[in-house]
Amino acid sequence: MADTQEMLGHLGINVPDLTTAKRYYDALMPLVGFETFFATDDEFSYKPVDNKPGTFIFFYPTAAAGAYSAEQTGLQHLAFMVRRRSVVDKVHNHVVAAGGSVIHAPQHFPQYPGHYYATFWSDPFGIKLEAVCHHARD
Repeated sequence: MADTQEMLGHLGINVPDLTTAKRYYDALMPLVGFETFFATDDEFSYKPVDNKPGTFIFFYPTAAAGAYSAEQTGLQHLAFMVRRRSVVDKVHNHVVAAGGSVIHAPQHFPQYPGHYYATFWSDPFGIKLEAVCHHARD
């Protein structure tokens, strides 16, 4: 394996229904530049496409019941950086078509530095997600 860059290696997320999560994320992750890394009966994961450097994401079954909240200690949200604004729009359209809960439709967020075009939504378990493009290009 080539020299690795210093970066966040992976994130692990617990979900209450692994089957529902896998179905949901299998449809979403290719839109934001991820592909399946591996899957077993008790976990599944994604990696950046084409062996690009980046953070891997793992999903595990929840061991203790409880609702997710972006307001509590822990994960506030996950943001997926994409190369074009049109991808942000495409992700938003996917979320809407899947009956997802949109928090913010695609828009420029002037309160953040530079070009910040993003959409925010919740996954089936209420986990807050974002697709963001930091470029003016489409």
